[in-house]
Amino acid sequence: MTNSDQKLIALIDLPAALGLLTRLPIPVPQTQAVARGAAAAWAYPLAGAVVGVILATFVAVLTWGGLPVGIVAALVIAANVIITGAMHEDGLADCADGFWGGWDVARRLEIMKDSHIGVYGVLALGLSLLIRWLGVSALIALDIYWAGLIAIAVLSRGGMVVLMALMKNARDTGLSKSVGRPSATTALIAAGISLLIAGSLGQFALIIAATLAVLACGLIARAKIGGQTGDVLGATQQITEITLLLVLLS
Repeated sequence: MTNSDQKLIALIDLPAALGLLTRLPIPVPQTQAVARGAAAAWAYPLAGAVVGVILATFVAVLTWGGLPVGIVAALVIAANVIITGAMHEDGLADCADGFWGGWDVARRLEIMKDSHIGVYGVLALGLSLLIRWLGVSALIALDIYWAGLIAIAVLSRGGMVVLMALMKNARDTGLSKSVGRPSATTALIAAGISLLIAGSLGQFALIIAATLAVLACGLIARAKIGGQTGDVLGATQQITEITLLLVLLS
């Protein structure tokens, strides 16, 4: 592959990753992006880095404006939800409802596909928002939000790629199936980018924690539905994010 080919792929894959994982107004070359499919997943950690930088900058602006820490943290989480279109939160709620509301694989997948939310989903979202609000508040109070928010955003999305590559699709339809499964090489590149960014920020403990969180999510998904879906990937991002917040603050 020539240097020009590599540059072209980068120009296609990063906008494609941002277009899939965020609602940022990024021009995406649709035909080329669709053709690339799961091969573009290596750029997911870079998309996470963009989100992390935006959120950290938002914190800096709001704190400079003199707002209380708790209010800043709430606004930052709201901004995160808006930027990502709440797709990861949706996955968390669907998995909570399906995994613990169904008695067999078919019923769990059926519940996960249902647009209605149940008690498990409501509780999962409520606890997620509460823990993340407390965690981000502490990051801001300790003035470690720059490295923290960026590393967490990168690692939680890099883990999604690894899970996509390691686990089969649990159903023959859905977002994860349409994107496809990335190759081992793509997953390794995504993992390498995640490690490089987190390591450059000095967040080595988070690398280990992210690995364990993704492994736990994968094992639970395999036990409950025998594979992964877009909802599982979204839930993995959320659980990894919460885990990393707790580890960073411990």
